[in-house]
Amino acid sequence: MTLTIFLSILGIHLLAAMSPGPSFVVSVRLSAAEGFRPAFGLAMGFGLGAALWAMAAISGLSLLFELFPSAYLALKIIGGLFLIWIGVKTIRYACAPLPNPDTSGTQPRSLANALRLGLLTQMSNPKPAVFFSAVFAGLVPPETAPIVKALLVFFVFLDETLWYVIVARLFSRQKARQAYGRAKLWTDRVLGGAIALFGTRIALG
Repeated sequence: MTLTIFLSILGIHLLAAMSPGPSFVVSVRLSAAEGFRPAFGLAMGFGLGAALWAMAAISGLSLLFELFPSAYLALKIIGGLFLIWIGVKTIRYACAPLPNPDTSGTQPRSLANALRLGLLTQMSNPKPAVFFSAVFAGLVPPETAPIVKALLVFFVFLDETLWYVIVARLFSRQKARQAYGRAKLWTDRVLGGAIALFGTRIALG
């Protein structure tokens, strides 16, 4: 594999990561609601999830889905229901105050909790496995050295994580949090509805 192809794969993945989806909506909401530290953990979870899907694609997961379409269907339904649950929970607690231990006594979620949420959100959408399988099938020859494949997975993790760290930094800024706080009720309802809609599309798509 040439360096040009290697960089092309990472560029395609970065564009895919930047496209709006459930991960982006969850990241925006968590960054504005709870600040940078939890959103950083969320970004790490997204990156880890992307790396796992990339690793699975390299290992032939798409072939398994083709042989056992019911497994893919089950994964889509379970993942979609998980996202719907996050969306409904967001709407349900739209009236709750922003986590701010200085004024309300409520604490933002821990780094580990946020990382787990990011990982589960990323893994709830099996479409990245299909995306990586399609890209790798066309651009990664079977004879590619294992070290090159490992580097590819690592940089997929780095790509995904860095993008969502940028999102976290932008939406966790004080002005962004203040604006979110003023419109939290309806913002959470809209974002929660968007997450639930993504979940429904994944489950039924």
